[in-house]
Amino acid sequence: MDHNKVIERALIHIEDHLQQSLTVESVANTFNMSKYYFHRLFSAMMGCSLNQYILSRRLNASLTFIQNQNSSLTDIAYQLGFGTQASFTRAFKRQYGVAPSSLKTGITTISPVPIPTVVKRPIKNINGDIVTAFTLTEFKETRISGIAFEVDLAHDDYKEKIRAHSEKLLSHIDETINDPCYVIYSNCQPDSTRFKVLFGIPSSIEIDKPYYFTVDVPQIFCAMFNYCGELLDIGDVLKSDYARFLKISRQETAETDIELIQAFDDVHHLDSTYHIYAPIKKLPADSDL
Repeated sequence: MDHNKVIERALIHIEDHLQQSLTVESVANTFNMSKYYFHRLFSAMMGCSLNQYILSRRLNASLTFIQNQNSSLTDIAYQLGFGTQASFTRAFKRQYGVAPSSLKTGITTISPVPIPTVVKRPIKNINGDIVTAFTLTEFKETRISGIAFEVDLAHDDYKEKIRAHSEKLLSHIDETINDPCYVIYSNCQPDSTRFKVLFGIPSSIEIDKPYYFTVDVPQIFCAMFNYCGELLDIGDVLKSDYARFLKISRQETAETDIELIQAFDDVHHLDSTYHIYAPIKKLPADSDL
């Protein structure tokens, strides 16, 4: 069973039936699956329960109904299964922070968002709990040379900054070099939104100062995850996966400056499947790994 395809099809099915009754059982039956397994699979893949997802998509659909000005809020609430206008308004305020009436009057404009993309990654079943597949492993001590810079996740331009520096790195790497590529994220200080980022490879390259750095990354015990898709676009999914991993596996985060290491097998193929190394404590039960 391709669980990625099942969830992708489920999202389309839900979108096509938002004005009808939708339950875990009814959606699971559409794909000939146990409602219990489907519920665990959906929660693991999407980071929320099926009911939470359906509610968010109904509220998303309501945006178009409201802004088309063709229906009353009572009619919209009824069409989307909220029962009463009051329950619809409460849910709308929780999700968007404003009352739906503010869209009716044109005071506020909110654009609907498309069906989310299912981030492709393998999963595993641990005692009945579904979690993104992981391997407990050592990230070997590695000397990495490349471009180091700082970003602030509180600023909207951080993705563009990271992409611009990665392009700068690639422009200094010869096509004959087939080294892996590492992107290392380290926190500047506790509870800060500022991160240091190092793009690099385990080979010497020539880049003008002040961008060029060589860093010796120590050996670190990690949980390794595999993803397909850009890290900058899967941040929330990664957070959810990591939180579920810690809970289900009963592991603990390590006290280290390094937050994450993103590893590509080939520096010239940064759009491929990649590994995420998340530092964790090496517990006694892990000593033989």
